[in-house]
Amino acid sequence: MQYHALALAQHGHGVTLLGFLSTKPHSDILCNEKIHIVSISELKVLQVGPKIFQYIMKVIAQAIQLFYTMLKVDRPSYILLQNPPGLPSIAVTWMVCLVRRSKLIIDWHNYGYTIMSLIHGKNHPIVQIAEWYEKLFGRLSDYNFCVTNAMKEDLQMNCNIKAITLYDKPASFFKETPLEIQHKLYMKLAKDYAPFKRGTDSIHPDVEKSAFTELDIRNGNVTQIKERPALLISSTSWTEDEDFSILLKALEDYEEYVNDGIKLPSLVCVITGKGPLKKHYNRLIDKMHFKHIQICTPWLEAEDYPVLLGSADLGVCLHKSSSGLDLPMKVVDMFGCCLPVCAVHFQCLHELVKHDENGLIFRDSNELAEQLKMLLLEFPTGESKLDMFRRNLRASKQLRWDESWEQTVLPVFRNN
Repeated sequence: MQYHALALAQHGHGVTLLGFLSTKPHSDILCNEKIHIVSISELKVLQVGPKIFQYIMKVIAQAIQLFYTMLKVDRPSYILLQNPPGLPSIAVTWMVCLVRRSKLIIDWHNYGYTIMSLIHGKNHPIVQIAEWYEKLFGRLSDYNFCVTNAMKEDLQMNCNIKAITLYDKPASFFKETPLEIQHKLYMKLAKDYAPFKRGTDSIHPDVEKSAFTELDIRNGNVTQIKERPALLISSTSWTEDEDFSILLKALEDYEEYVNDGIKLPSLVCVITGKGPLKKHYNRLIDKMHFKHIQICTPWLEAEDYPVLLGSADLGVCLHKSSSGLDLPMKVVDMFGCCLPVCAVHFQCLHELVKHDENGLIFRDSNELAEQLKMLLLEFPTGESKLDMFRRNLRASKQLRWDESWEQTVLPVFRNN
């Protein structure tokens, strides 16, 4: 949604961006005079009564809060909404559009009811109500975008909604990171996260060293450390549609490979993001004792995330679409940084990840462990498949968000 806001502002439109207080926007948003940010505080509902009662009360409170907030802003020509989350926002924005004579545009990234079904099951009454609600109010929108051709077909067939496919594309700041900037980020992260700190070996006073790089202070040259660990990165919202036990089991197998004498590098595994299951997985990670693998789970500033992606050696995606119809934005960003990816298989993943061309697709922890072993063998020397994937990504010259947006979204505004 921040990308939409920036693109609209760049084409001369005034934009009001509604978002939660706890989420800091990108600096480009904060500095843009055409974008007005309206912060929404997260509501805390009293933990009283059955969970279903608490959930209903929270939805009602959020609906009132959102409706009141949207009536206070200047009358918009269009309201652009991402779904999910769509409960209660689709109904509320439709009502606001009705009152203020605005047009409603929904950007479909998934179906909210399918995410709820991961927790409650497909046949739970609340899931069935959510499905009915999403399809009903989705049909009341004026225009629709969606992230895959598979979702476009499904919206047309099952919801009678005509949508335009707008593939997620990386913004221009997702790119390979120069060594000098890598080093600065590593030194910054080393203050809080041990895996980024240099080892206990003696160091020359004129050399500044991280776990991956060293800076010669005398001439400003930055080089990679020869015996550096491989940097593995995964980002997540820590929800039920990402099973991180797959990665943890694969890392256990990788540790065994190293113990068996296979020439593999040590690993630093960084899992970024925040969400409801983070504490659960952190407890599991704390119980794991590795000699050759270090895991950390930081929450990165918006400006640091693309820099870290552009510094990594391999990305891992565990997003398993609840609907089978959406694509993981994190892989889009990784590809923007020319970062090869190992991604867990689901229905329409082939629209993004081309197996054995720009990454690999796995189905379980055993396959992922084998892929890690194959890609990182003899790292960082030699001509590996990892290098080939990176070269393919560099040569692909994929569209960036701005170009894709101008081709797909801008005509909707111009024609209406």
